[in-house]
Amino acid sequence: MPSEKIKNGLPAEIKMETSYVQNGESHHHSFEEPGRVVYMNNSYYIRFEEANEEGTIPVTMKINPDGVVQLIRRGEQTTRLVFDSTQETEANYRTPAGIIPMTVKTDDIRVSYYDRPFAGRIYVDYSLLVNQQKLGDYHIRLRFTT
Repeated sequence: MPSEKIKNGLPAEIKMETSYVQNGESHHHSFEEPGRVVYMNNSYYIRFEEANEEGTIPVTMKINPDGVVQLIRRGEQTTRLVFDSTQETEANYRTPAGIIPMTVKTDDIRVSYYDRPFAGRIYVDYSLLVNQQKLGDYHIRLRFTT
Protein backbone atom coordinates (compact mmCIF):
# COMPACT_ATOMS: atom_id res chain seq x y z
CA MET A 1 0.00 0.00 0.00
CA PRO A 2 1.54 3.33 -1.01
CA SER A 3 2.34 5.82 1.73
CA GLU A 4 0.40 9.03 2.27
CA LYS A 5 3.48 10.96 1.12
CA ILE A 6 3.37 9.47 -2.36
CA LYS A 7 -0.38 10.09 -2.60
CA ASN A 8 0.43 13.79 -2.19
CA GLY A 9 3.35 13.53 -4.63
CA LEU A 10 7.06 13.18 -4.03
CA PRO A 11 9.89 14.95 -5.81
CA ALA A 12 11.93 12.52 -7.90
CA GLU A 13 15.05 12.40 -10.03
CA ILE A 14 14.13 11.08 -13.49
CA LYS A 15 16.64 9.40 -15.81
CA MET A 16 15.28 8.52 -19.22
CA GLU A 17 16.90 7.00 -22.28
CA THR A 18 15.13 6.55 -25.57
CA SER A 19 16.54 4.91 -28.64
CA TYR A 20 15.01 4.00 -31.95
CA VAL A 21 15.77 2.76 -35.44
CA GLN A 22 13.86 4.43 -38.25
CA ASN A 23 14.63 4.11 -41.97
CA GLY A 24 17.83 2.24 -41.11
CA GLU A 25 19.13 5.09 -38.92
CA SER A 26 19.73 4.71 -35.17
CA HIS A 27 18.98 7.54 -32.76
CA HIS A 28 19.64 7.82 -29.02
CA HIS A 29 18.55 10.45 -26.51
CA SER A 30 19.11 10.54 -22.76
CA PHE A 31 18.48 13.09 -20.04
CA GLU A 32 18.13 13.60 -16.31
CA GLU A 33 15.43 15.92 -15.02
CA PRO A 34 13.69 16.61 -11.74
CA GLY A 35 10.13 15.34 -11.66
CA ARG A 36 7.35 14.13 -9.41
CA VAL A 37 5.82 10.74 -8.58
CA VAL A 38 2.18 10.60 -7.50
CA TYR A 39 -0.05 7.64 -6.60
CA MET A 40 -3.65 8.36 -7.56
CA ASN A 41 -6.66 6.15 -8.46
CA ASN A 42 -4.59 2.93 -8.14
CA SER A 43 -1.99 4.15 -10.67
CA TYR A 44 1.45 5.73 -10.43
CA TYR A 45 2.08 8.92 -12.39
CA ILE A 46 5.64 10.02 -13.12
CA ARG A 47 5.67 13.61 -14.33
CA PHE A 48 8.59 15.62 -15.65
CA GLU A 49 9.55 18.09 -18.37
CA GLU A 50 11.70 16.89 -21.22
CA ALA A 51 14.03 19.57 -22.57
CA ASN A 52 14.78 19.76 -26.29
CA GLU A 53 15.90 22.32 -28.87
CA GLU A 54 12.48 24.02 -28.96
CA GLY A 55 12.02 24.25 -25.18
CA THR A 56 10.43 21.86 -22.72
CA ILE A 57 7.62 19.34 -23.18
CA PRO A 58 5.49 18.11 -20.25
CA VAL A 59 5.67 14.31 -20.09
CA THR A 60 3.63 11.87 -17.97
CA MET A 61 4.22 8.13 -17.64
CA LYS A 62 1.18 6.41 -16.12
CA ILE A 63 1.59 2.91 -14.69
CA ASN A 64 -1.72 1.09 -14.38
CA PRO A 65 -2.18 -1.74 -11.86
CA ASP A 66 -2.67 -4.23 -14.73
CA GLY A 67 0.84 -3.49 -16.06
CA VAL A 68 -0.28 -1.28 -18.94
CA VAL A 69 1.87 1.85 -19.28
CA GLN A 70 0.86 5.10 -20.98
CA LEU A 71 3.21 7.77 -22.27
CA ILE A 72 1.69 11.23 -22.72
CA ARG A 73 3.70 14.08 -24.27
CA ARG A 74 1.98 17.45 -24.50
CA GLY A 75 3.58 19.93 -26.84
CA GLU A 76 2.94 21.33 -30.28
CA GLN A 77 2.54 17.66 -31.18
CA THR A 78 0.58 15.79 -28.50
CA THR A 79 1.16 12.07 -28.30
CA ARG A 80 -0.52 9.44 -26.11
CA LEU A 81 0.94 5.96 -26.52
CA VAL A 82 -0.51 2.95 -24.67
CA PHE A 83 1.89 0.04 -24.12
CA ASP A 84 0.06 -3.25 -23.53
CA SER A 85 1.92 -6.55 -24.01
CA THR A 86 -1.37 -8.44 -24.52
CA GLN A 87 -2.66 -6.48 -27.53
CA GLU A 88 -1.86 -3.82 -30.09
CA THR A 89 -3.20 -0.36 -29.29
CA GLU A 90 -4.13 2.62 -31.43
CA ALA A 91 -2.71 6.13 -31.10
CA ASN A 92 -3.23 9.44 -32.86
CA TYR A 93 -0.14 11.53 -33.45
CA ARG A 94 -1.24 15.15 -33.61
CA THR A 95 0.84 17.40 -35.84
CA PRO A 96 0.28 20.91 -37.19
CA ALA A 97 -0.54 19.23 -40.54
CA GLY A 98 -3.20 16.96 -39.00
CA ILE A 99 -3.68 13.70 -37.14
CA ILE A 100 -1.75 10.57 -38.12
CA PRO A 101 -3.32 7.29 -36.84
CA MET A 102 -0.73 4.76 -35.64
CA THR A 103 -0.66 1.25 -34.21
CA VAL A 104 1.52 0.53 -31.16
CA LYS A 105 2.87 -3.02 -30.90
CA THR A 106 4.49 -3.63 -27.51
CA ASP A 107 7.19 -6.30 -27.73
CA ASP A 108 8.37 -6.18 -24.09
CA ILE A 109 7.34 -4.24 -21.00
CA ARG A 110 8.83 -4.44 -17.52
CA VAL A 111 7.97 -2.37 -14.46
CA SER A 112 9.66 -2.76 -11.07
CA TYR A 113 9.62 -0.84 -7.77
CA TYR A 114 12.04 -0.53 -4.87
CA ASP A 115 11.60 0.79 -1.32
CA ARG A 116 13.76 3.11 0.80
CA PRO A 117 13.95 5.36 -1.10
CA PHE A 118 10.93 4.65 -3.27
CA ALA A 119 12.20 4.15 -6.81
CA GLY A 120 11.31 2.29 -9.95
CA ARG A 121 12.18 1.29 -13.48
CA ILE A 122 10.11 1.11 -16.63
CA TYR A 123 11.46 -0.70 -19.69
CA VAL A 124 9.39 -0.69 -22.88
CA ASP A 125 10.31 -2.07 -26.31
CA TYR A 126 7.77 -1.35 -29.05
CA SER A 127 7.16 -0.76 -32.75
CA LEU A 128 5.03 1.89 -34.41
CA LEU A 129 3.07 1.15 -37.56
CA VAL A 130 1.32 3.56 -39.92
CA ASN A 131 -1.05 1.93 -42.43
CA GLN A 132 0.33 -1.51 -41.45
CA GLN A 133 3.84 -0.34 -42.43
CA LYS A 134 6.49 -0.40 -39.70
CA LEU A 135 7.70 3.10 -38.93
CA GLY A 136 10.45 1.95 -36.55
CA ASP A 137 11.53 0.08 -33.42
CA TYR A 138 11.70 2.02 -30.14
CA HIS A 139 13.09 1.50 -26.64
CA ILE A 140 12.35 3.45 -23.46
CA ARG A 141 14.40 3.06 -20.28
CA LEU A 142 13.11 5.21 -17.43
CA ARG A 143 14.39 5.19 -13.85
CA PHE A 144 13.06 7.33 -11.02
CA THR A 145 14.21 7.83 -7.44
CA THR A 146 12.37 9.81 -4.77
